[in-house]
Amino acid sequence: MAIGLVGRKAGMTRVFTDAGETVPVTVIEVLPNRVTQVKEQERDGYRSVQVTYGVRRPQLYSKAVNGHYARAGVAPGRSLVEFRLAAGEQTDVKAGSEIRADLFKDGDKVDVTGTTIGKGFAGTMKRHNFAGGMASHGNSVSHRAPGSIGQRQTPGRVFKGRRMSGHMGVQRRTTENLRVVQVDTERNLLLVRGAVPGAEGGQVIVRASLKAARLAKRRTTAPSKVGSAPSKDPAKAGKK
Repeated sequence: MAIGLVGRKAGMTRVFTDAGETVPVTVIEVLPNRVTQVKEQERDGYRSVQVTYGVRRPQLYSKAVNGHYARAGVAPGRSLVEFRLAAGEQTDVKAGSEIRADLFKDGDKVDVTGTTIGKGFAGTMKRHNFAGGMASHGNSVSHRAPGSIGQRQTPGRVFKGRRMSGHMGVQRRTTENLRVVQVDTERNLLLVRGAVPGAEGGQVIVRASLKAARLAKRRTTAPSKVGSAPSKDPAKAGKK
């Protein structure tokens, strides 16, 4: 897994291509990602890059956490986020450095992780896309009812995991294989084509696309040339 960055969803807009085509994009403001620690296999048991973002008062942290930030020479941030590194993946990132929007370039494929918008208490039709009851004559006050949820006396209870009404949203979701349309290094912005989970102002994590990496490593088989089939003439085929 490659190094990513933490950003803030600023909203949506659109950009125009040279051909005049409009492209809907989500604007991600890359927060100052300060590297606090680079973990190695020999010392920590795995390889990763740990970053922090934002600013928080040191009085809100314990002496141990403040010492962790002081060792890296960075100001305390809002939280710590780790990006795992593969066994053969090399990186020149050092503790105390900063990761900015130029980590990605135009045309890169990324995965964006965020927390979805909260919808409150929702019914089964909105929450699970149920079809609802019949709207014909004879149906009364059961148009949006969930229907049967269990059996009779045996087992006499509702099984866990049944899709019912309840709290909707506020869940961690990842939108995969989004394309970076434009990188604004001056304002530290990423313009990503498509929708990103979460509300405006919410924290998102941008990583290199896993699907795109797998497709790049996939082997393709070239079709055989025309006329390469064995000849049916016994004289050309030869004796056994």
